[in-house]
Amino acid sequence: MSEPGITDAIDEFLAHCAVERNLSRNTLLAYRRDLTAYAIHLAEHGPGAIAGITTEDVAAFVQRRGASGASPASVARTLSTIRGLHRFALRERWVTVDVTDGVRAPARALRLPKAMPIDEVTRLIAAADLSTPLGLRAAALADLLYSTGARISEVLALDVDDIAGDVQVLVVRGKGDRQRLVPLGSMARASVDAYLTRGRPALAVRGVGTPALFLHARGGRLSRQSAAADLEDLRRRAAIPHPVTPHMLRHSFATHLLAGGADIRVVQELLGHASVGTTQIYTKVTVDQLRDVYLRSHPRAVHGSR
Repeated sequence: MSEPGITDAIDEFLAHCAVERNLSRNTLLAYRRDLTAYAIHLAEHGPGAIAGITTEDVAAFVQRRGASGASPASVARTLSTIRGLHRFALRERWVTVDVTDGVRAPARALRLPKAMPIDEVTRLIAAADLSTPLGLRAAALADLLYSTGARISEVLALDVDDIAGDVQVLVVRGKGDRQRLVPLGSMARASVDAYLTRGRPALAVRGVGTPALFLHARGGRLSRQSAAADLEDLRRRAAIPHPVTPHMLRHSFATHLLAGGADIRVVQELLGHASVGTTQIYTKVTVDQLRDVYLRSHPRAVHGSR
């Protein structure tokens, strides 16, 4: 195909994404939505063939998307899709230059992770009703999430054998099936042991037998929805006025470690981040917290103080 029209180029690119890159149906639908909007814009304001598109055409579309009220994240995603199309065109030799090289997406606002104060985490875990199997499960779940910083998917994937005996270091299977070692603190160990001794057996008798560490009321592996319900129950019992999510406990783990003097590279390894840049956002949280304490506490921190 030589110098295809924009519609044909989009169809070829999506076929490549489906067959060679094996992208999911939802991703392909999102790509098609973005590229259809791009094609409509070009039909109104630009050339019909992909070889005639300029950097100015791409930039005008990106600006138009932003002006339409789309979020910076949405505009950045759309630009990424368009960039993929033009790089594919370059590979197919329909064009001689990637016209998206000089186009930049609008800056996204920095979203700082929300961490709980240490006393709130303590109250949350202590709120569990340890006289019931479900209460023992909730305490162990919350304690394990906070004490290891593991993702909810990683914790729910644990089997009893992963934590049996005197295990003091967990092998956590993360994204891309990468494994990492995470220390298991004595308090979390005690919560898990109490659940294994008095909670899990009562739940296991209702099921058909599963190696899963955390079980739901019918004896099968606990779901994300049930885990979220456990945390919500603890939140209500502890009278914590904001939502508590598994990821918030992960954020709290990282923030409290850094505030306590942990090296950022160690925190990166514990969280399973591929890049330290991902972990560095927590240093911003810690600096903000230090600043707030300073402004509240130092007699000359605020203008006008004596």
